[in-house]
Amino acid sequence: MAATHTIGRRKTSVARVYMSEGKGSIVINGKDYKEYFTVATLVYKVEQALALTETLGKYDVKINVDGGGITGQAEAIRLGLSRALCEINPEHRLVLKPEGLMTRDPRMVERKKFGQKKARKKFQFSKR
Repeated sequence: MAATHTIGRRKTSVARVYMSEGKGSIVINGKDYKEYFTVATLVYKVEQALALTETLGKYDVKINVDGGGITGQAEAIRLGLSRALCEINPEHRLVLKPEGLMTRDPRMVERKKFGQKKARKKFQFSKR
């Protein structure tokens, strides 16, 4: 089996996921995923798609992720893994879709507008 390549995005984070059959190692930017993400909730997010489809330990996963913060990166990886699992076996979609793992979260930071302090906050108005 050749490596399956998918992309996951969240905010400004982009995760490139390469999945192939193996012993279950997950490497993110050259580090083990538990070393890369030290927070337990982020480790859970990375493992979530594999745990739901009962494929944890069946695939070797190599991930390149950049941009954004650690939470956005973890969620981008989760989407990339979900897409890769569905590419390998379309039946996994029936498990992942109801959990919301196949949906690209479209929320981004709103841009700052000119003549304002921030995206929505205005400068203080003075009548006199």
